[in-house]
Amino acid sequence: MKNKTIMKTLLAAAAASVALVAQADINVGVTISATGPAASLGIPEKNTITLLPTTIGGQKVNYIILDDASDTTAAVSNTRKLITEHKVDVVVGSTVTPNSLAMIDAVAESSTPMISVAASARIVEPVDAKKKWVFKTPQNDIMMALAIVQHMVDNGIKTAGYIGFADAYGEGWYQEFAKIAGIKGLKIVANERYNRTDTSVTGQVLKLMAAKPDAVLVGGSGTPAVLPQKTLKERGYAGKYYQTHGVANNDFLRVGGKDVEGTFLPAGPVLVAAQLPANHPVKKSASDYVAKYEAAFGKGSASTFGGHAWDVGLLLQSAIPVALKGGAQPGTPAFRAALRDALEGVKELAGAHGVFNMSPTDHLGLDQRARVMVKIENGTWKFVQ
Repeated sequence: MKNKTIMKTLLAAAAASVALVAQADINVGVTISATGPAASLGIPEKNTITLLPTTIGGQKVNYIILDDASDTTAAVSNTRKLITEHKVDVVVGSTVTPNSLAMIDAVAESSTPMISVAASARIVEPVDAKKKWVFKTPQNDIMMALAIVQHMVDNGIKTAGYIGFADAYGEGWYQEFAKIAGIKGLKIVANERYNRTDTSVTGQVLKLMAAKPDAVLVGGSGTPAVLPQKTLKERGYAGKYYQTHGVANNDFLRVGGKDVEGTFLPAGPVLVAAQLPANHPVKKSASDYVAKYEAAFGKGSASTFGGHAWDVGLLLQSAIPVALKGGAQPGTPAFRAALRDALEGVKELAGAHGVFNMSPTDHLGLDQRARVMVKIENGTWKFVQ
């Protein structure tokens, strides 16, 4: 009788253990630039994470959000903390390209999938032994550079000047811009750099103006991208102004004011969701995000940057159930590998910014349906094409 009692106790304990394993939570680690120079991008991303579902595929999902203050060292530290202390199944972030590039070693070493909300193609290309763990949701610079150069050429612009951040974002943008400009016959007559924290770019602007370009492209993001354009305006530059999709939020409009009127830029369709044609492939999904965000944070508060975080959520909602079907339990290397494989297999997923079709060689999965051209007009965004 005593042996039977012991056996029943052991079986009950084993069953309880199995139940606990089956109920393991999925932990999503997030490092976002909620403060610092990139805060105008990171805040809507952080806000959007709070709107993501807390149950996916029948499993509870926890989101651990850390602020990297727009600092590369902090982003790496946060990533390692999320992996080692919080045992996350996936890392989301960071907001800016330099941070995201610096995080790759940490996720690759731990075989943890990562979904970046930064722009540069170099974050996911080429898909090698390290970057096979890395995905991203923002459009590649080359896609947006093509839209800008084509718009310039179509509007009779023959020469252009460039001023961008003195980091991976600014350099990556220049490379893509120059590549497309060469193909399209657009001559780049000036190439300048400045730091995100600079308070003056007078010297760079004087060089730009001396080259007399028909148009100037500012390769910056967030509110720091206002400075070159404001300085050009003050110095009387009368050519056309272009910005990258890195400025597509209301803080840029607020800080830029009259100095950014008439600016052209490429953007994700979510920026002008209400203005999209009824048959646009992401009008519904983009409009759904805008409605949910504005219900939580106020009318007119939605931005393209929050949309990138929303698309992370959609990717996870698509991939997690697939990863769970294989039987791997959250919190294990097997589940992280299964989730990576599931992300790579996402097909025809309509998001806030475009339609995602991932593959072993494409960890972005967006095509030209993921961008529109807009113009800043009367302090707001106007859909152009």
